[in-house]
Amino acid sequence: MSLWERYLTPARIEEAVEMLSEHRDHARIVAGATDLILELERGLRPGIKTLIDISRIPGLDRIEMDQDGQIHLGCLVTHNHCAASEVIQERAYALARACWEVGAPQIRNRGTVAGNLITASPANDSITPLMALGASVHLKSASGERVVPLAKFYEGVRKTVMAPDEILTEITFPALQDSGRSTFYKLGLRRAQAISIVNAAVVLVLEGSIVNRASVTLGSVAPTIVHAREAESYLAGQSLTPQVIEKATDLAAKAAQPIDDVRSSAWYRSAMVKAATKRCLRSLASGREREGFPEKPVMLWGPREYHWTRQLESVVEHTDGAPIQTTINGQPRTFTTGQGKTLLRLLREEGELTGTKEGCAEGECGACTVFLDGMAVMACMVPAPRAHGADIVTVEGLAQGGKLHPIQQAFIDQDAVQCGYCTPGFLMSGAKLLEEKLTPSHSDITQAVTGNLCRCTGYYNIVAAFEQAAEHVGDKPSQSAD
Repeated sequence: MSLWERYLTPARIEEAVEMLSEHRDHARIVAGATDLILELERGLRPGIKTLIDISRIPGLDRIEMDQDGQIHLGCLVTHNHCAASEVIQERAYALARACWEVGAPQIRNRGTVAGNLITASPANDSITPLMALGASVHLKSASGERVVPLAKFYEGVRKTVMAPDEILTEITFPALQDSGRSTFYKLGLRRAQAISIVNAAVVLVLEGSIVNRASVTLGSVAPTIVHAREAESYLAGQSLTPQVIEKATDLAAKAAQPIDDVRSSAWYRSAMVKAATKRCLRSLASGREREGFPEKPVMLWGPREYHWTRQLESVVEHTDGAPIQTTINGQPRTFTTGQGKTLLRLLREEGELTGTKEGCAEGECGACTVFLDGMAVMACMVPAPRAHGADIVTVEGLAQGGKLHPIQQAFIDQDAVQCGYCTPGFLMSGAKLLEEKLTPSHSDITQAVTGNLCRCTGYYNIVAAFEQAAEHVGDKPSQSAD
């Protein structure tokens, strides 16, 4: 079954705007597609016939701070870009922390911050800190451009003010100066790959120990992200004493309008708003807001930061029969079918590369992890036409010249292979980690496998295999794309 009828890949943003103007309600923009693919698979986007993939347009995945102290995020900036960015870590730490809390490395390599905002779920992690930071979104259509404050962007759950022919091209917000501090806290049902039960962001501007201005925003507790206005007003002019923090958290809880759902009861969410806000304020008061955030987060994109640099010469259209020309494990491949599938199914069904497994088809288990242009992604979340002109490595490509990759050999030596279904995904994550960090720590290893689920629960031997492979990483050449 084809998930779409037409798949267009523009070379310039102006072409994308023109395409969207033509197709409007029947089209959707593809940036990371981590939400869109699931919605199409589940039939939640009836009437969508055309996808417009802007992920090949260079320059849209940059993070910059201008002379006026405004931070600019292009519409292809991913959660991993933000988590790794020194500018974001230093001048908007709450956003870096929130982006690092999203999904797993493979999801963060594809999922964009702009896409997170547009999906408009009140549980989406990056919206909360951006709202606290006073962000605005830049919308572009054939009729012109407009800038909308994020506080006025949402009309309800999964509803925004965007017109059908508008593209979100940029996110901007003022960088925090030396007197500014921020943090983010997320409560989920597990430590990774979890939707927020509650999340909170706190931004403070201080004069010595006195709060000059405060911004407290709460996620997953109302139809949209909300400001705790009473708490913000109360904190202004106060020192962060235990008594002040206690009162502020009580006031923050009053701003919440939680509901009962499958993840939590309303009562529990109300209690956790207080806990989340209190943790944020306590950590800021003690200067410990960065505890638990790694000095250099694991990205699974290899030794250098990933940016798309291969400029397309013209628009590429993929309909039935239009060839997908790609390189898989170093060999050129051409597919004339599979244009309406995910990359996972293209590899397995057209490519007959069955080492890449389908464990969930929802980006939850990591069994389908492959390298796309040098970075680890979940193939079930990538449209098949994205393979056109790309360099792909699957588990079949790890061994070279009849010699196993060190991570493969280590899995054998450490008895890390159990039922074996999840093994290809773990091997791919391990191989990419060892390109990124020659001597990964135990924390690096556990970060690297947060997107890989072992249902046999035998993680001890898997971690041991990663540690052994790190001792022999020089035995295997890098799999990074040029």
